[in-house]
Amino acid sequence: MGKARARRQKLLAEPPFTVQIDNLSHEGRGVARRDGKAIFVEGALPGEEVRCLYTLRRSRHDEARVIEVLQAAPQRVEPRCAHFESCGGCSLQHLEPAAQLALKQRWLLDSLTHIGKVQPEQVFEPMTGPTWGYRRRARLGVKWVEKKGRVLVGFRERHSAFLADIHRCEVLDERVGGLLEGLARLIEGLSIRDRIPQIEVAGGDAVIGLNFRVLASPSAADLAQLRAFGEQHSLMLYLQPGGLDSVQGLDPASLTSPPPNENGVLSYQLPDFDLDLEFQPWHFIQINAAINRQLINRACELLDIGPTDRVLDLFCGLGNFTLALARRAREAVGVEGDASLVEWARRNAAHNGIDNAAFYAADLTRDVLDQPWRAGGYDQILLDPPRSGALELLPIIAALGARRIVYVSCHPATLARDVGELAHRFGYRLIGAGVLDMFPHTTHVESLAVLERC
Repeated sequence: MGKARARRQKLLAEPPFTVQIDNLSHEGRGVARRDGKAIFVEGALPGEEVRCLYTLRRSRHDEARVIEVLQAAPQRVEPRCAHFESCGGCSLQHLEPAAQLALKQRWLLDSLTHIGKVQPEQVFEPMTGPTWGYRRRARLGVKWVEKKGRVLVGFRERHSAFLADIHRCEVLDERVGGLLEGLARLIEGLSIRDRIPQIEVAGGDAVIGLNFRVLASPSAADLAQLRAFGEQHSLMLYLQPGGLDSVQGLDPASLTSPPPNENGVLSYQLPDFDLDLEFQPWHFIQINAAINRQLINRACELLDIGPTDRVLDLFCGLGNFTLALARRAREAVGVEGDASLVEWARRNAAHNGIDNAAFYAADLTRDVLDQPWRAGGYDQILLDPPRSGALELLPIIAALGARRIVYVSCHPATLARDVGELAHRFGYRLIGAGVLDMFPHTTHVESLAVLERC
């Protein structure tokens, strides 16, 4: 018997114990103390008394899982998903949505206080939207399991590299979330069933796109089955045998009900700005369409854009914010590190008849002192960086002289760090901050901060 297995067996042999849960970790586990040592308890919520079993012992903390809730928190609810206990896609379905948002708001404010040493003058009401079927972007794992004689399609198990055995997903767009069993049966019937490791999901407003990563060439019979499945379920299917430049659509022109947009590609609409944004299945788009629309409206409102203003959008992607800003401003400039996304941003500007938006490709994590987009100054700046934040850019942002900055963040710690720098070093004040429910039932925190030059 290996040492790791022996340790697991020893832990399982220990008797259950009872603890009081005081807090919730940023991974969604209950936090308790026993004999002065921290324990992270899977499945527990703050205020609860639970019986649990150890799953891991460490020098600084232990880990455990709930086997019985003795006293439930008022905010505890029954998870909607039948696979919640095993699937790693969600971790907070047992906590009511309003309490999830309150928790995320607290995490954000704590980060601003302790990391950035700042407090917002106003805490915004959280932006909310649908809490089920909201996810239009996902990467699904695929695995032919010889022992089970079938294919699994879905997300990884919680704290594991194995695929969870799930039959549907409650947070995925229903056009795909209710189709996982069908996808599994489709792949089981292909000659390359063991050579498809993942499916990229990309949801347009009219049509869902599925990009199949293939490690071997499909046969003619495979292609016929894939086409028939796409037509049956009104999907645009793609095959990716290599890098992104190898992706090819599988007869998307044959899709007629419902049709894709006028150019035969995936797209989503921003009705308040009369925009139709086109994209490919591997492009980054915001996961939650309803929240994305609210976020763009709110950002434009908070930037207080006038018809004579010049606005800069950093990390602009394919123009999600930039083109909306261009509808309100004299000029909008977008900068993005991915040159292919910049080309699609320009394409989207032309597609929507926008001639007052300019786009530049630049690596915003490196020296950008000589970039042409820096010339001319800006009245407002919108900043939507990756999880790592925008620390290297802050001196340049401050030098551009914008009177307002709206910072959209997917990581409260780096947001707090950057906002603190802007406040303490570069003469801005934090006039407001709040969270948005971009990822219900997960511990992912999306937030918004607004700064104004003092």
